[in-house]
Amino acid sequence: MFVQIRTMVVEKGSGDKVVERFSQPGILDEREGLLDVSVMVNKRTKDHDEVVAMIRWESEEAWKAWEKSPEHIQGHREKKNNTPPEYMISTTVNMYEVKAVRPGKASVK
Repeated sequence: MFVQIRTMVVEKGSGDKVVERFSQPGILDEREGLLDVSVMVNKRTKDHDEVVAMIRWESEEAWKAWEKSPEHIQGHREKKNNTPPEYMISTTVNMYEVKAVRPGKASVK
């Protein structure tokens, strides 16, 4: 499994805008190898909002196929000259290769 974590720090009160954007269905949802997208809000921030989008793929190869796809490239071309929203403070993207998964009691049926 391969996971992309996108952490967005935004002005206080703007987190819902980011959650809405990342919760909408889109072309990514149709990609082969996409497991799921989770959108999370950090409950421990005081001065800003922090939203994390976790995108899980079956493999790094599935993610690479998305990154190289015409749809993904076109999407970036269309947004190339757009400035980030005023409420956006920072964005960090990290990639992880999952080495182990231990299912909890609730996932075993």
